[in-house]
Amino acid sequence: MGNADIGLIGLGTMGQALALNIAEKGFDIAVFNRTTAVTQDFAAEAGDLAARITPTESLEDLIAALKTPRMILLMVPAGKVVDQQIEALLPLLSPDDLLIDAGNSDFHDTNRRNAELPVQFLGIGVSGGEEGARHGPSIMGGGSRANWNRAAPILTAIAADYQGQPCADWMGEAGAGHFVKTVHNGIEYADMQLIAEVYGVMRDGLGMDAAAIAQVFERWNDGALKSYLVEITAKVAAAEDSATGGPVLDVIADIAGQKGTGRWTAIEAQHLGAPIPVIDAAVTARNISALKDRRTDLQEIFGPGPQPIAGQPDMDLLEQALTCGKILCYDQGFGMIAAASRDFGWSLNSAAIARVWRAGCIIRSAMLDDMAGALEDQPGRPLMAAPFFVDWLTKTQDALRRVVSLAVLHGIAVPAHSAALAYFDAMRTERGTANMLQGQRDYFGRHGFVRLDDGSEDQHGPWAG
Repeated sequence: MGNADIGLIGLGTMGQALALNIAEKGFDIAVFNRTTAVTQDFAAEAGDLAARITPTESLEDLIAALKTPRMILLMVPAGKVVDQQIEALLPLLSPDDLLIDAGNSDFHDTNRRNAELPVQFLGIGVSGGEEGARHGPSIMGGGSRANWNRAAPILTAIAADYQGQPCADWMGEAGAGHFVKTVHNGIEYADMQLIAEVYGVMRDGLGMDAAAIAQVFERWNDGALKSYLVEITAKVAAAEDSATGGPVLDVIADIAGQKGTGRWTAIEAQHLGAPIPVIDAAVTARNISALKDRRTDLQEIFGPGPQPIAGQPDMDLLEQALTCGKILCYDQGFGMIAAASRDFGWSLNSAAIARVWRAGCIIRSAMLDDMAGALEDQPGRPLMAAPFFVDWLTKTQDALRRVVSLAVLHGIAVPAHSAALAYFDAMRTERGTANMLQGQRDYFGRHGFVRLDDGSEDQHGPWAG
């Protein structure tokens, strides 16, 4: 039997950062990577932390280096690679050994592994990128509560800290942790898209240069919009390109990459019947960004899109619109979490999730602390109905309406802001237009409808004969 508290497989960027974080927090860790040279280089460059790190060259060596019952963290690419790694490990493990998948796995895969594996299993969502993994990420755990409690001393120790509270918690059974991470990533897509659209209004509508835009975002980061994404937006806008001497933004192609996690959010929301139009718009915007050649051809056909907005730029208006869009985006994300809690029987705690997101993760922001409080004070109610956010939406919705209108009139695409506004208007309308949809459905398919006057169901119109 070895002395290491935990093992880690997969020394990519995130794996190395997590391993150093674990060692720095006082735990002994054994590490393995398929390429032995990577393991050796990592151990050689660990500095003062090397004493707590045991490099191994085979899975057998890794197993031998661990205390029993064993605990092993998997930091390998999601999908088949996780299954292949587990398959290679199983002959070496005992039933009470614990495997922890810390990658960006589809929660359906995590559900399956929880049900099928002959060993203990946790699926945890980890957010924060390389910096977060090294110095304190946000961690969302899924699996049995007993297995979470077993791993919690290490996971809470390495997590980000918010006013003395670790940003790591148990979300629920089976794939709950990876599901919450999926929603986190969808919100991340939407938050980034909202910011990018405001940048577009400043650049294309108001003619502002990157340096001026950087100053605006830097100022906003001292107010209600204080967040990691607004902070780095200011830094990106201010950065200079060493080759040209101009803004780095001016040499970055307008084609956004994606790993698919935002798309997972959009797909799963459809299965749950949960409306997340801002996230949907953000995913679609990334897909459109990839169609560079088509966009170039269509600009030649229809002429340039964005037109200058006359008058003095109103940064307060833009700030309020972005704030309103952000609140509505989070309302949709937490609404999706509530739908999953209902359908999957997970009892997901939205307030606890908001608290876990307050530090360490990519979407961390000052507003999340207010969201945690609102969700805790009124559990089960939509975020946008909480008094604190009712006040915010009341005083910012007009700005959102005006910014969307200005952008549309001047050919500036703002799909996420437009989706946020449409969602707000639809959700505050008691009698919408779905009665027409039901009439159409009954006309061509005899699907029936509910009568308003007496509540009777499965009724048909006169067209049914």
